[in-house]
Amino acid sequence: MTVQPPQAATDDGGADTDTDGLRAPSPARDTAPARTPSPPHALPSPPLPSAPSAPLFAATPPLPSTPAIPSAPAPSSETPSRATAFAETSSAAPPAPPSGETASNRFLAKAALVTIGLSIAGALLGLGRDQALAHLFGADSATDAFLVAWTLPEFAATLLIEDGLAFVLVPAFSMAVARRAQGAVGDPVRALVASTLPRLTLAVTAVAALLIAGAPYLVEALAPGLPDPALAVDCTRLTATCVFTFGLAGYCSAALRAHRRFVAPAAIYVAYNTGIITAMFVLGGRWGVRAAALGVAVGGALMVVAQAPSLWRQLRHHEVSPHGSAVAEARPMDLTLISTVLLFALCRQSQVLIERFLASSLPAGAISHLNYAQKVAQMPMVLSLMLCTVTFPVVAQAMAEGDTERARVRVERDLALVSCTVLLGTAAVVACAPQIIQLLFQRGAFTAQDTSATAAVMRVYAVGLLGHTLVGALVRSYFSSGRPTWYPLFAMTAGIVATSWIGALTVGRFGVCGIAAANAGGITLSALLLLYGMGPRSVPIRTRRVVAELGKPVRAALVAGAAGALCASRAHSPLVGLLLGGTVVTAVFAVLAWALGIQALAPVLRSLKRRLPHVRFR
Repeated sequence: MTVQPPQAATDDGGADTDTDGLRAPSPARDTAPARTPSPPHALPSPPLPSAPSAPLFAATPPLPSTPAIPSAPAPSSETPSRATAFAETSSAAPPAPPSGETASNRFLAKAALVTIGLSIAGALLGLGRDQALAHLFGADSATDAFLVAWTLPEFAATLLIEDGLAFVLVPAFSMAVARRAQGAVGDPVRALVASTLPRLTLAVTAVAALLIAGAPYLVEALAPGLPDPALAVDCTRLTATCVFTFGLAGYCSAALRAHRRFVAPAAIYVAYNTGIITAMFVLGGRWGVRAAALGVAVGGALMVVAQAPSLWRQLRHHEVSPHGSAVAEARPMDLTLISTVLLFALCRQSQVLIERFLASSLPAGAISHLNYAQKVAQMPMVLSLMLCTVTFPVVAQAMAEGDTERARVRVERDLALVSCTVLLGTAAVVACAPQIIQLLFQRGAFTAQDTSATAAVMRVYAVGLLGHTLVGALVRSYFSSGRPTWYPLFAMTAGIVATSWIGALTVGRFGVCGIAAANAGGITLSALLLLYGMGPRSVPIRTRRVVAELGKPVRAALVAGAAGALCASRAHSPLVGLLLGGTVVTAVFAVLAWALGIQALAPVLRSLKRRLPHVRFR
C-alpha cells in the first residue's frame, strides 16, 4: 500500500507549488486511498487521556485510531527458498498504482532526496568543523573544556530541533494545515503560531539567561575533574545562547515540514557549521578555543535566518476564510504530551552527560577522543534517519485520520530501509575506522596516537548504531498520534540506567572504550524495549516480521565488515585502504542482501529491471 502525504490548501485549488523547490501533489487530482474496514475481532484503541486545565499549545483533537489489523499467517514449510522467492517477487511486474499514489510517491522521493542531499552537505561541513577543531587546537585540556560547553548545543539540538519539540509541533501543525485545507474559519495555522510562538520565545529566553548565569555551577556538575574549568565556563556562556536560537529554529523547522517544505529545514546545519568554521579560522588565533564557542552562537542565529523567509511566505500567502465549512474545532493540546516528549528527549541525550562525566577523570584528551569518534560513527545513522524526518508528517496525518493501516505500512517500510542503510554504514565504519580517522584528522595538533585511540573508540561506538537508529525511527511512531505516552520514557530510562552501570564497571579497566561499550549496550536495550512495546501504544506494526527482516541485514553487515577490515588492513596508504575496504564492504553486503532476500532492496531491484530489461535477476 502506498502512502500519500496530506496536502496543504492552495488559493486556486490547483497544484501546491513548493516555494522551496518541491512540488506537492494536488489535492484535486490525488485522493487518498480508501480505508480498509477493520475486522470485528480486532482490539479497540486505548481511551484518550483528559487534557489538563492549563495547556500550552492548541491542536485539533486526534480521531480514534483504527483497530490494529492482525498479522498475516506465517508461510508454510513448502515455501521456496528466500533468495528464490525474493527474485521471483522482484521479477514480477507490480500492479500500476493509481495516479494519485504515483504523484505522492514522487513527491516523497524528491523530498527525501533533497533532504538527504542537504543533510550530507551539513554533515560534511560538520566533519570540516571537527577537522578544523582538531587541526587548530588538537585533543588536549582546552578542547576538553570546549566540549563540555558543547554539551549545551548537543542537548538543545535534540530537545528543540531533532526530537523533542518536533514530536509535539509537527502533529500540531499537520492538524492545522489539514483544518485549513478543509475550509475552517480563519486560518488555523496562523492561530496556532499566535498561541504558541510567543510562549516558546519567552521560555527559551528565560532558560538561556539562567544557563548563562549558572555556567560555573553547570561546568562543575558536568565535569568535576576538568583541568581548566574557567575556560569551560567562558565557552558555556557563549554556547548557552543556542537555547534561544535553536528553539526558534526548531519551531520554524516543524512548521515548514508540516507544510511539506523541506529545503530550508534541511539547510540549517549547513548554515550552522559554516558559522562555526568561519569563527574558528577568523578568531582562533586571538581567542583560542573560545572562537569555536562564539561560532556556535553565530551559527544558531544563521539557522533561524535560513528558515524565516520561507515560513513567512507560508503564513502570508494564504487567504483567510471568513465563512468556513463545518470542521472540528481545535482544542488545547495536553500538557502531559509536551512533558513526555521533552523528558524522553532529555533522557536520551543524557547519555552524553554520562560519557563526559566518566571521561573527565581519565587523562587529558579522553573527552575529545570520544567526541571525534562519536561524530564520525553517527554519520550513517543521521543520514538513514532523514527518511523518517520526511515521512513523520505522513504518519502523523494517517494516525490523526484513524488510518492505522496506512501508518503501519509506512513505518514498516521505513524501519526496513533505515536498518539496511545504517548497517551498511556500520560495516564500513568498523572495517575502515583507522583509515577514516587518519584521513580526516591526523594533521596539525592531532597525532598518530590520537588517531589510534579515536579509531578504537569509534569501532566500539558503531556496535550501537542500529540501536540508535531504531530508537530514532520508532519513537516517531509513538508520538505521531499526538497523544501522551510514558512508555518511550520508560524504555529510554532503562537504557540510561544500563549505560551508567556498564560505564561505571568498565571505565576503570577499558577507559574510553568501556564508555563507548556502555553507550552501545544501553541504547540497544532501549531499542529492544521500544520494539516490544509497539502495538496499542503506537503504530501496530507486525513486530515478529519486522525483527525477522532486521536479522538479514545484520548477518550481511557482520560478514561484510569482517571482509572489509581484512582487505583494508593490507593496504599501506590510508586512502587506498579506505577505497578497498569500502568497496569490499559494499560488494559483500549487496551480494548477501540479494541472497538473503532483504525486502527493502526489492524496489531497487525492480527499478533496475525496468531500466535493464535484458538483465535477468534470479
